[in-house]
Amino acid sequence: MSTTADTPFPASFLWGGATAANQIEGAYNEGGKGLSVQDVMPQGIVAPRTAEPTPDNLKLEAIDFYHRYAEDIALFAEMGFGVYRFSIAWSRIFPNGDDAEPNEEGLAFYDRVLDELERHGIEPLVTISHYETPLALAERFDGWKSRELIGFYERYARTLFERYGARVKYWLTFNEINSLLHAPFMSGGISTPKEELTDQELYQAMHHELVASARATRIAREVAPNAQIGCMVLSMPVYPLSPAPTDAVAVMDFDHSNLVYGDVHTRGEYPGYFLRTLREKGIELDITSEDREDLTNTVDFVSFSYYMSVAMTADPSKKVEGEGNIMGGVPNPTLEASEWGWQIDPVGLRLVLNQFWDRWQKPLFVVENGLGAKDQLVEVDGVTTVEDDYRIAYLNDHLVQVGEAIADGVNVLGYTSWGCIDIVSASTAQLSKRYGFIYVDRNDDGTGSLARYKKKSFGWYAEVIRTNGAALTR
Repeated sequence: MSTTADTPFPASFLWGGATAANQIEGAYNEGGKGLSVQDVMPQGIVAPRTAEPTPDNLKLEAIDFYHRYAEDIALFAEMGFGVYRFSIAWSRIFPNGDDAEPNEEGLAFYDRVLDELERHGIEPLVTISHYETPLALAERFDGWKSRELIGFYERYARTLFERYGARVKYWLTFNEINSLLHAPFMSGGISTPKEELTDQELYQAMHHELVASARATRIAREVAPNAQIGCMVLSMPVYPLSPAPTDAVAVMDFDHSNLVYGDVHTRGEYPGYFLRTLREKGIELDITSEDREDLTNTVDFVSFSYYMSVAMTADPSKKVEGEGNIMGGVPNPTLEASEWGWQIDPVGLRLVLNQFWDRWQKPLFVVENGLGAKDQLVEVDGVTTVEDDYRIAYLNDHLVQVGEAIADGVNVLGYTSWGCIDIVSASTAQLSKRYGFIYVDRNDDGTGSLARYKKKSFGWYAEVIRTNGAALTR
């Protein structure tokens, strides 16, 4: 891993950005696409689903990447992206999820996206399933509660590998797979209301996804042997609220609840602490001998999102969950928070990179990190832009910590900033919660021209990429 004196980042480091189909594409009923769970979730992850798409669901049009992908990819190239992480909409390929044949119009759309990326020399990083289970599978099978979905996902993944395997080197099986227990409809297409689900049902659904992920890894190695297959987890470093040993145990237990997904993906079996959890909850998972064999297909690398850290305590009187955090936890009194209550902790990114590397010894990829904020368009020397110094400061400080982790000896493949162009927020379904280097003129009420404007951070990130991180302020 060669670096130069003025930057810890290796010459091979992949700089770029990340989006998800349901938050960017729009065109929810074009090109033969079927409905997904996102098309009936107009108000973010905590809202109940609707019976059918409604006009207030901003994701139905999103930012119209479906028709504007060439323009947007050209802007990514102008920033110097070496990699672009995007997801494929399952219901654009198999409209009902269980169709016998894929939808050629959907496949052809992603061919065009890949054509454009290749034209600009940008490496694709593809998420196979990013919170976008076909609605028909949610309604007919109750999503990943059903073992049937393993076969449907297997067919979908094989179709993608056969079509794009020679063009895509990096693949992720499921987005934030450890979120299923917390957001079962969005993450797992489970129609049964969360409050009615048993632990047995949720953990069985988790098992089905893990088996499906492992099967996809096996299929990729057969069909696209030059590809690299990764898992994707939501990272959440956790600190004890006090020096009390019981708080340290609470931290360990919280950590285990997140780390089990990566443990299975990298080690090929369930760890002892998880088996204890199942025993104590009275859960007996339906695990076949074929399942156990499937799970031994471990990943090539681990990718993750990082937005915040939390604290943990054994004291029930202090267990107040942090605002906007679906994973739980206690606010850390030493940290400031974003407008949406997410605590800002750049050092936590270095810590989690070291933790994951020490634990799994697999290359790591930071595939989501960013600051959601309310941006305001202004005129500067006759140019419409956003003076987003707050975003620059946030990203700078986090990237410095990525550099520190690399200096620690951690193998980090790359970094893709979340929502590199403004997208519809998954957690709030708003467009006013903006992450991008590119402002999109669309508002929470659906109005706007969809015009694109470069923010101040656009030029800043371009310089960071051009200098391979030497431009960061330490």
